[in-house]
Amino acid sequence: MRRVLGIVLGGLLLAGPLPAQEAGRKVAGQCRTCHGLDGIAAIPIAPNIGGEPAAYLQAQLLAFKTGAREHEMMSVVAAGLSEQQIADVADWYAAQNVTATLTAPEEDAPELCTACHGVDGIAVAEDAPNLAGEPNIYIVTQLKAFRIGKREHAVMSEIAKGLSDAEMRAVADWYAAIDLTAE
Repeated sequence: MRRVLGIVLGGLLLAGPLPAQEAGRKVAGQCRTCHGLDGIAAIPIAPNIGGEPAAYLQAQLLAFKTGAREHEMMSVVAAGLSEQQIADVADWYAAQNVTATLTAPEEDAPELCTACHGVDGIAVAEDAPNLAGEPNIYIVTQLKAFRIGKREHAVMSEIAKGLSDAEMRAVADWYAAIDLTAE
């Protein structure tokens, strides 16, 4: 029985990605120039999205699609995706295995952020993004968008309003220094 199970499972592994995974990979082909096929950003103004919670990715893509969140490139890309394609690509990127390695002592982590974004920048809250390895300019830009109301979130908007520019840079520098790799 174990041998039969081993043969069946081995055959599945050799068969390659499952149809749903293949659909997500196909959509991710549109994303790879900026976000990489494994979700590790290829350009500094794009966020890393590999290993993000699928629900977070779906919510962001739907926000771009509906205009609730605006970005010159992402709004156009998301507008062209069906809800099924959004679900597929969110599942694809969420399934990517990423590892975050701290480059500084854990006790230096920004205390205000760790309950949702984790000490190592891997989100512990479903509606929070990973911040590990994000370019500091990207994090600062998003924090400022929350502070001025360009982006809205029940928790982040209030937190960002209370941060000075120097505090934003310190948070961004902490998370940017974390080494993020895809496996």
